[in-house]
Amino acid sequence: MAESPVVAVPPASKARPKGHKTGAARFDVATVAGIVLALAGILGGLLLERGSIQDVAQTTAAMIVFGGTFGAVLVTTPMPVFRRALQGLKAVFLTGEEAIAIRIDNLIDFATKARRYGIVSLETETAALPDPFLRKAMGLAVDGTDLAELRKIMETDIALADQAGEAEAKVWESAGGYAPTVGIIGAVMGLIQVMKHLEDIKAVGHGIAVAFVATVYGVGSANIFFLPAASKLRARHHADTLLKEATLEGVVGIVEGLNPTLLRTKLSSFSPPEAGPAKARPGKAPSRAPRNPAAAAARAGAEQP
Repeated sequence: MAESPVVAVPPASKARPKGHKTGAARFDVATVAGIVLALAGILGGLLLERGSIQDVAQTTAAMIVFGGTFGAVLVTTPMPVFRRALQGLKAVFLTGEEAIAIRIDNLIDFATKARRYGIVSLETETAALPDPFLRKAMGLAVDGTDLAELRKIMETDIALADQAGEAEAKVWESAGGYAPTVGIIGAVMGLIQVMKHLEDIKAVGHGIAVAFVATVYGVGSANIFFLPAASKLRARHHADTLLKEATLEGVVGIVEGLNPTLLRTKLSSFSPPEAGPAKARPGKAPSRAPRNPAAAAARAGAEQP
C-alpha cells in the first residue's frame, strides 16, 4: 500500500515563549529612592535646624491643600479620564522588564514559523496572546488583511492610545499646578485667623508658623510627587508607544515574508542604546561592510601612495 504524503505541521509548543508572557512588575527603584531622598533631605534639614516633625504635621493644612487640589482637578478633568489617571498611577511605582527585547524575540519566533509553515499556522498562538495590540495586529495578519489597511488600522490604535496617555499625564500635571496655589490660599486663611488674636504676641508667632505649613504642603507635593509623576507617566507612555511601533513593523515584516535575520536587524533600531561603550555582539562583524565593494576597492587604491 502506498504511503500517504507527509505534510509539515508546526510542532506543538509545550510552553509559551517568554515574549508571550507578561513580565512580572517590580518596584521602580528610581521612583521610590527619589521620594525617600527628597523627604529625607527636607525633614533632615528641618531637624538640623532644631525643628520638629510636628511643626509640619498639620492635618488642617493637608486637608485644605489636597482637598482643594483634587477638587480643582475634578473640575478640569472629565471623570473617565480622572479614573484612568488614578488606575494608571501604579505605573509610577512599578516597572516591567525589557519589553522591547522580549517583543522582538517574540516577533522573530513568529517570523520563523510563518516562513516555515505559513502565516496561517500562527492562528492558535495569536488567539492566546495576552497583549491586545499584538493580538489584534497578528489576528489581522493571519486573516489575510491587506497590508496597507492593516497598517492604517494599527496606526489609528497607536494615535488614540497616545492621546489617552497624554490626557492621563496631564491630570497629575494639573494637580502640580494647582497645589502650590491652594497652599497659598491655606496660608492666607491661617493668617486671617492669626490677625484676630494680635494681643498675644506668642500666639501670633505660632499661628504664622502654622499658617505657612499649607504652603509647604502645596509646593512640596507639587514638586516631589505630582509633577514628577506626570513626567514618569509620559516616559512610560512613550516607551509603550515605541513598543507598539516596533510591534507593527514586526508584523508588517512577517506579512511581507522578511527573513528573520533581516527582520531582527530592522527591529533592533527600536531597542534603547546600552549604557557605556558599545560592545560588539558575538557572531557579528564590528563594522558594516561597504555597500559597493568595487567602489571601496577603487577608493582604497587611490589612497595608496
